[in-house]
Amino acid sequence: MTWPEAKVTGIDYWAAVYNYSQALCEKNAASEGVGSRCTFRHGDANKLDFPDESFDAVMSNYVYHNITGADKRELLLETLRVLKKGGVFALNDEMKPRMYGDMEAFAQKIRDMGYEDVRLIDTAKEAFGSRRRAAMMLLGESRMLVGRK
Repeated sequence: MTWPEAKVTGIDYWAAVYNYSQALCEKNAASEGVGSRCTFRHGDANKLDFPDESFDAVMSNYVYHNITGADKRELLLETLRVLKKGGVFALNDEMKPRMYGDMEAFAQKIRDMGYEDVRLIDTAKEAFGSRRRAAMMLLGESRMLVGRK
């Protein structure tokens, strides 16, 4: 098992409309044999209920585009707030310019804030083989922001 000492905290808003729940997450973790190392909590990505620098790693996968009325860059910064110094991040989403603005400029901004190894990966091409194929699934602007605090 990779990283047998790792503990995972999952956060979700668990809106009923998505037919997704904390119990389902717990069941899935148990079925993979990692239930004892995973905890799941209701939370709001706009204001995470954790102190600064709480986690060694933070990740998200297609979360922020679902949060209406939120400044997407502020959501990313809130996620990075809870990352420990030296910790790593991987934040993947449908980063449409009309929702996120210029992500290359944002990547530079967080480099200027002291984050290291910051890269923006075109996951539309990498994960789906081509941007065209990703666009057919409405994921043509998929990007992953990665780096280290």
